[in-house]
Amino acid sequence: MSVTGINEAASTLHHIGELAGVVAFAASGALTAVRRHLDVVGIMLLSVATSLGGGVIRDVMIGNTPPSAFTNMQYLICALIAGAVVCVWHPPFRYTRWPLDITDAIGLGLFAVTGTVIAYSAGLNAPGSALLGMTTAIGGGAIRDVLTGQVPSVLLPQQHLYAIPALLCSSTVAALLRFAHYQPWMGLACAAMATAVRLASLRFSWHGPQPWYVARWRRDRL
Repeated sequence: MSVTGINEAASTLHHIGELAGVVAFAASGALTAVRRHLDVVGIMLLSVATSLGGGVIRDVMIGNTPPSAFTNMQYLICALIAGAVVCVWHPPFRYTRWPLDITDAIGLGLFAVTGTVIAYSAGLNAPGSALLGMTTAIGGGAIRDVLTGQVPSVLLPQQHLYAIPALLCSSTVAALLRFAHYQPWMGLACAAMATAVRLASLRFSWHGPQPWYVARWRRDRL
């Protein structure tokens, strides 16, 4: 296959990955709305905000305006369809926990990859691309939490790993883009790695490291 063919295949695969991430995060936002007992408007709003928020932040920061979420209707349509499916299905409350965790983890991994690749393609260096890839991955979830009246889970020390898997994924992708001949399967492998780490942190209660004085302060309060 020619270099042009490889680049076209990579572009297609990453576009599919970004659409899959949109669907995953839209489902995550919709399921959160169901858990918070929101109406149809709330479900659709959280679907769109959660799935497109991180990409909007990314595009604004690299100067890609108006953001692709507002110019490429594929993203909006995918988000609305995912929200509509959850809205029509309206899963029982007890069945929203594990689908929410899985869809959120998948979206985290896919957006970390696509965000890093898009940032690097826009001319950012490897460290900047990694940071913006992480921002793309966690931005939608932060917006979702704020809209539902919660402190973003990524900021809470007692929450399971979230930003760390995204940063590991985006840093690996940025390093591959900078120092290796990046291939689409590498991005998918990195996304799978981030998804697996996120789900493992939920299963085994992994948390990020904290300063020593925080742990001491908590012990003193007990």
